[in-house]
Amino acid sequence: MALRARPPRLAALTALAALAAGPVAVLADVAPADARGRPWPGHPDRLLVGHVVRPGDTATGLATRYHAWTRELVALNHLDRAGTLRVGERVRIPVVVSALPKAKAPAAQAAPVAPPAADPATQGWRHWRMSRDQVREAVRREAQRRGVPVALAQAVAWQESGWHQPVTSAAGALGVMQVLPATGLWMSLYAGRPLDLRETHDNIRAGVTLLRVLLDETRSTRRAVAAYYQGLGAVRRHGIAPGSRPYVANVLAIRDRLAAERG
Repeated sequence: MALRARPPRLAALTALAALAAGPVAVLADVAPADARGRPWPGHPDRLLVGHVVRPGDTATGLATRYHAWTRELVALNHLDRAGTLRVGERVRIPVVVSALPKAKAPAAQAAPVAPPAADPATQGWRHWRMSRDQVREAVRREAQRRGVPVALAQAVAWQESGWHQPVTSAAGALGVMQVLPATGLWMSLYAGRPLDLRETHDNIRAGVTLLRVLLDETRSTRRAVAAYYQGLGAVRRHGIAPGSRPYVANVLAIRDRLAAERG
């Protein structure tokens, strides 16, 4: 995701650094007026927290810091596909309450939040309680099985969902790899069986298999990543679209960081 005042590569590294540091004090550096969350009607386990965009903020970085989903943040604030933020504007961040360290939950929580098992948003999902480390490892195994560079597959998964499964985009993309149902049917042909995108391992298989197909079809990592975001046909017809460039830059920056960590 991009902020005009900051290059996407630095934004991605900031987001990944927050992940590597482990749990953070989510509301520690937010002004008291911004730290008062309120329930998001119709969205169990979410509190809306206000934030005034500062230099260096990115949609991905804010989502990581507040334990929110990037796609929910983008949709809620009607941002463009690149998640562009403007310094000084106020955005609402849908904090996932169950993901917060208990001591850090907003004090003004207005109503008790149902336990995750009772959350309608998670109904139908399978193996959705896997930790980020478990998801990361599952992506690694599938990438090795499919001959996809591990760091690249993990970077796409992080960019798409932050290594979490029960996520649905406004466009209907599902899970860790944010795969559209139609794409899931396509990837099922390669898998030799129907893939359930609401099951974590199948979702990862669909997304990593798609990456394998795109790498084969484009013969270019950058174009394959762009095709993951904007579609293979669009890349073939028009090349990498301007709106896809921040996404591609973020994924490649995260890939490089992950590869460096692996040594």
